[in-house]
Amino acid sequence: MSPQPAHSLEVERKYDVDEGAQLPDWTALSIVARVDAAEHRALDAQYRDTADLALGRAGVAVRRRVGGPDAGWHIKASAAEGKHEWQWPLGEDVDEDVPAELLKALTRWTTAPLVPLARIRNDRVAYALRDASGAVVAEVVDDHVEARDQRTGAESSWREWEVELGPAAPDDHAAFFAEVDALVIAAGGRVAASDSKLARAISGSGSPG
Repeated sequence: MSPQPAHSLEVERKYDVDEGAQLPDWTALSIVARVDAAEHRALDAQYRDTADLALGRAGVAVRRRVGGPDAGWHIKASAAEGKHEWQWPLGEDVDEDVPAELLKALTRWTTAPLVPLARIRNDRVAYALRDASGAVVAEVVDDHVEARDQRTGAESSWREWEVELGPAAPDDHAAFFAEVDALVIAAGGRVAASDSKLARAISGSGSPG
């Protein structure tokens, strides 16, 4: 494992949508000139927390995810400016222990043992939104989610869209997301009640699965 994890800041918004909803024409957004072809990703994430959910109370999530371009062990921490994410590479064993480097990074929040919390499987289709120069303004993903609360065995499923800002996103994030909100609402979507798949999985707020 690498002692220095990759770090990024996610600025995103999630939208609840019905199963039959059709994606809008994203080029209707003022800064978007074209949309790349769809990219399919099959994602499978195992989440952990302490027995008393200390990480969740601190706005922190730990997961091991396979599939997609960012497969690995992750810490995600909510902040006013977005979600900070630190990532370590995967080992070869699906049941591998949590990396020592990740546990060390967690000590700012807890030193208690981690236990299984939830499994979230996601059939994702991703689209890059580009400006006139070809730079990525945002990534849109269409997610069909199946979740299992590992503590209770409760299962749930739902569909959501997610828009995450890219390197060429406008400086005025609020104005951009206001445009996105209007476009999604016109397509029958709505700003998500929860900004976290994990929180939704363990609250049972998805549809029965």
